[in-house]
Amino acid sequence: MLTSGTVWVLISFVIYAAIMLTIGFFFFKRSSTLGDFFLGGRNLNSWVAAMSAQASDMSGWLLMGLPGAVYAFGTGQLWIAVGLAIGTALNWLLVAKRLRRYTIISNNSITIPEYLENRFRDSSRILRIAAAIFITIFFAVYAASGFTAGGTLFSQIFGIDYKIALLITVAIILVYTFFGGFMAVCWTDLIQGLLILVGIIAVPIIALTALGGFSGLSAAVQPEYLDALNDGSGNTITAISIVSQLAWGLGYFGMPHILVRFMAIKSESKVKRSALIAIVWVLFTLAAAILVGIVGLAFSPNLANPETVFIQMIQQIFLGENAIVALPLLGGFVLCAILAAIMSTADSQLLVTASAITGDIYKSVAKKEKSGSFYLRFSRLAVLAVAVIAFIIAFGQNSSVMALVSNAWAGFGSAFGALILLSLYWRRINRAGAAAAIIAGGLTVIIWEYIPFGGATLSTSTELYSLVPGFILSMLFGVVISLLTKPPSEEITKEFDAAQVPLVEDEA
Repeated sequence: MLTSGTVWVLISFVIYAAIMLTIGFFFFKRSSTLGDFFLGGRNLNSWVAAMSAQASDMSGWLLMGLPGAVYAFGTGQLWIAVGLAIGTALNWLLVAKRLRRYTIISNNSITIPEYLENRFRDSSRILRIAAAIFITIFFAVYAASGFTAGGTLFSQIFGIDYKIALLITVAIILVYTFFGGFMAVCWTDLIQGLLILVGIIAVPIIALTALGGFSGLSAAVQPEYLDALNDGSGNTITAISIVSQLAWGLGYFGMPHILVRFMAIKSESKVKRSALIAIVWVLFTLAAAILVGIVGLAFSPNLANPETVFIQMIQQIFLGENAIVALPLLGGFVLCAILAAIMSTADSQLLVTASAITGDIYKSVAKKEKSGSFYLRFSRLAVLAVAVIAFIIAFGQNSSVMALVSNAWAGFGSAFGALILLSLYWRRINRAGAAAAIIAGGLTVIIWEYIPFGGATLSTSTELYSLVPGFILSMLFGVVISLLTKPPSEEITKEFDAAQVPLVEDEA
């Protein structure tokens, strides 16, 4: 039976979901081509581009995975946040302008696999299909992490069965993505990014005040939990652990759902402002997420599932008879911040995977060219199909949000991160090197994380995050194979040189 507080939370969730769905239907008629559906006609302004890139980046991991890791193991987990902050800044500074420019020059590419095919004049379509396959594999896992977080949220708040809660999460995300496409996803991300920022800052501050400030927190938490060089159990954190956590920053260079935001910015002149907005947002939200984990350890101790710490704090602050701030409707909207984090990433993952299936796999193998309306319908069906696969992965409720995100993040960073940098900055890289980089990086993560050797995976036995060897081997294979094979054609090198100069439309 629903309590009065839970009813107010339900009302806030319904209002929030209605707003998201309205945006989806608003852009339904405005997505008439594949370019509109997958890239929004390259018409994003600075705020929408920045907030969409970062909101789609962080996911439920920001409000559940990272605080849960800090709650369980202490501030020794903050090195992940440091790596992500550095990676965010470098991605905007090194990749955003050049990728947008190059994708326009390379036959107006609208997906990362299409860009790679056009960039290297790959008539065999090996690059496009290989990239699309890895995108489909890793995004199915990544989307499942969002669905898992959403199912956990609804189950925790409303006391309903996890599987029913999971179905509700998928249905909401699926509808507005299915109808509205890229622009609906980006504008909902703007709203969701702002909601995440407010929620993740306000909650730990209120809880910290209730504890009596930092002095009260220090008295309630063991010293080792506040030591960034401690694993939370009194042991010094290893160098491998720090390297593995910092390496998360490398993943940014290969995230298709973030890179596509760079491609969709209206002009290069807007990139600088977008970068500033994005970096500030990331710094505040990551710091706040760490604070949630630390404060939550004192404010909501002995949780069975550390990843629910943010949810528990909201419930104690806003809901129930002993609420600190007895405003259940407000508490409901703060809880929507978690839903926002989940939705803002899952919708992007569905869309990018659908673009890979439609534009990069189906169009590559289809014998006859179809009409634009056919591809648009096919794309919407691909969104549905990917959602079903991710739903099945998330159905068991066995994997943590952190584990699912970690594996997918490593997969993308390894398969595409080094190659994107090489394609933008190295004139000598060729098609053979590009193919070797994708395959070496992607397979390294799969082998490292999932194939046991002597009863344990390499990830377990070495304690080294698979993104480290994956990124290094991808870079190594890309360089070595390019140098051992025929140099790129004069046409390709001339295009590379042209891509180093700002477009005339962006200089105006």
